[in-house]
Amino acid sequence: MKNKIALALLCLATTVSAAPARRPVNYDPAKIGPYTLEDPLTFLSGKKMTSPEQWRARRREILDIFAREMYGQEPPAPECIKIELIEEKEGALAGFAVRSQYRMWFKADKSGPCLDFLVLRPRFGAEKARPVIFLNYGGNHKLIPDREVIIPEGMWSHAQGHQVSKQRGTQCDPNRKTVLPVGMLLSSGFAVISCCYCQVSPDPLHTEGDPRFRQEPFAYTGVFELWGKRDESRTDNITSLGAWAWALCRGLDLAENIPQLDAKHAVVTGYSRLGKAALLAAARDERFDACVAIQCGGGGAALAKRDFGENIATETRMFRHWYCKAYDKYAVNPAKLLTFDQHLLLAAVAPRKLLVAGFDDPWFDTEGEFLACRAASPAWEFLGRPGLPQVSFPADFDTSAVGPFLGYYRRSQGHGIASFDWLRLIRFAGEE
Repeated sequence: MKNKIALALLCLATTVSAAPARRPVNYDPAKIGPYTLEDPLTFLSGKKMTSPEQWRARRREILDIFAREMYGQEPPAPECIKIELIEEKEGALAGFAVRSQYRMWFKADKSGPCLDFLVLRPRFGAEKARPVIFLNYGGNHKLIPDREVIIPEGMWSHAQGHQVSKQRGTQCDPNRKTVLPVGMLLSSGFAVISCCYCQVSPDPLHTEGDPRFRQEPFAYTGVFELWGKRDESRTDNITSLGAWAWALCRGLDLAENIPQLDAKHAVVTGYSRLGKAALLAAARDERFDACVAIQCGGGGAALAKRDFGENIATETRMFRHWYCKAYDKYAVNPAKLLTFDQHLLLAAVAPRKLLVAGFDDPWFDTEGEFLACRAASPAWEFLGRPGLPQVSFPADFDTSAVGPFLGYYRRSQGHGIASFDWLRLIRFAGEE
């Protein structure tokens, strides 16, 4: 009996030692080790770019790295797009807006998954409004206190765990960490296009106990039904972040079909995980004229090699559906193992507009976001656009690092999109 116990303990010790060690979260700047960042203007072959005409090939190379090693392959284009106007009201929001609700299908017979979009555009004073496209966390009905806005239904809403019927118009409350100042946006010549992200891909917590709603396979429902059975032997399958980015691109498709909107000057935005999705959408789809990625931290704009705050180990353990399996192999020692970092994803947006907004919580490593912007800046400069202003790491609410095409700022207060962030978006994206 003793020999059996000893053998079992030996086998357990061997199994544990063979498993990769998970890195603890580091909050001490003194413990950030040395790391080297890849040059956005140098091909994988080692050849340096010599002309702007080569940027398309280098950008494709960068996107292929992220598709293969981090975010999974980009979802395919829809078989078709069928847009149905469900409801429209002239004179919404005290008469200043046109409120429209659209349903978008991706099969000719309108079978399978669909997405519900809320569109708010100026009724007066804007011949062609610039659309701000984003995904919301709990349903379109949260954005404005309007009883005509459709409340989401379906099993996917379990992922939020909210009583959605009690949240109508909650994002108009100025005391909340996330607000939507629709009047400010409309009067500045912008429109709003929004869709609930859980309708795209549900987003359960990693602690979910109900087997029906765990991250795998529940996250791979929604629009994932369009892409067939998953091949679990692959390490680069489509991820939830990839699906959310894909849905943002479908919002741009919708904007292109609304004559009153200026789809050529579309802005994609979001915060936290949906800030990551906005950044990925802008990197992949050159139709977006501007991207404002807010408080997206690790796995978004922050450098992974700095190994400060959220790290690859926590990302691939807590959010397995956000990243492809290939990304997990870098968790043991990002600074040593990674052959890319988030500054390259930022660079893939060049020469279009990119504004990164940081948050002081150390989990988000906002200094790592600033440094990623600094490392990506040569791409804008090489392509003939101003890069990041030459300033040191700015203080809270200091906008000196915001240039006309690439910018960074940070703030304190809560985690979300505040009126301060919306004002920064309007000023950054609204300037020619």
